[in-house]
Amino acid sequence: MQKNILVTGAMGQIGSELVPALREKFGKENVVAVGFIKDKEPSEEFKNSGPYESIDARNKEEIRALIEKYQINTIYHLVGVLSAVGEKNPNLAWDVNMNSLKNILDLAVEYKIDRLFWPSSIACFGPSTPLFDTPQKTILEPTTMYGVTKVSGELLCQYYFIKYGLDVRSLRYPGIISWKTPPGGGTTDYAVAIYYNAIEKGKYDCFVKENTVLPMMYMDDAVNATIKLMEVDKEKIKVRTAYNLTAISFSAKELALNVSKYIENFVCTFNPDERQKIADSWPKTIDDNCAREDWGWQHKFDLDQISIDMIKNLKNKLVK
Repeated sequence: MQKNILVTGAMGQIGSELVPALREKFGKENVVAVGFIKDKEPSEEFKNSGPYESIDARNKEEIRALIEKYQINTIYHLVGVLSAVGEKNPNLAWDVNMNSLKNILDLAVEYKIDRLFWPSSIACFGPSTPLFDTPQKTILEPTTMYGVTKVSGELLCQYYFIKYGLDVRSLRYPGIISWKTPPGGGTTDYAVAIYYNAIEKGKYDCFVKENTVLPMMYMDDAVNATIKLMEVDKEKIKVRTAYNLTAISFSAKELALNVSKYIENFVCTFNPDERQKIADSWPKTIDDNCAREDWGWQHKFDLDQISIDMIKNLKNKLVK
């Protein structure tokens, strides 16, 4: 069966790199990108690379019209307000994160969508979660609205699988490092901002402590994991909330030292702000053996490889 794919949140951090990967794999006309960011239009390159629609995913009838127009049978629902932004506007975070998801789930059942992907996050964990080797099944007591929406979303997705047989699949992403989109309001965004600042200014004032350790992943690995999860046979999916997913963990200081290996005279200072409390509530290392055993997940990028690729691509992007 030909895949007709809808990707909401297509202009976000994950969407901006997942959409090109899906278009390369399934054909550019078969992947419909949906974005909705006020006062921001996608690049001409993005709009010209395949079908693009500007729609708020909270508008159920407009999403319905797209499903019918393009005969959609696969959905990647990536819309979301991230952790730091969500704490500044928790009502918006709940509205966008939960109401758009409920709309998509209902429409997926109504139109018998073949497969649906929705991203969870390490934000679903909280201070009572084990900090090291966080297991697949554990305490989920987040202290941010973003985390609350992720736990709620996981349970809602599982409910729709049990109640309606909807094939929903999800990953608990760690911090994701990417060069294509600038930092966008996440607590782990220091691991992206450091590269931008290193290249443009030669220095960076990090908003978490130097000993802050969080699980991270390069975008290439995240995109590969997402597509792999969606391609695997239904029978192999044993977790219907969201799979733990990780690659490497490192401290903010280790990251700064690694960047300094490739950018001469780079200086990093540490000045923690309100995001430190959020970072402290999340695990330092993740046990993702279920993903590795159930559907063969393997990461490729270590910290050196991440830095080399980030710096190469950002220099091409930022240095005129």
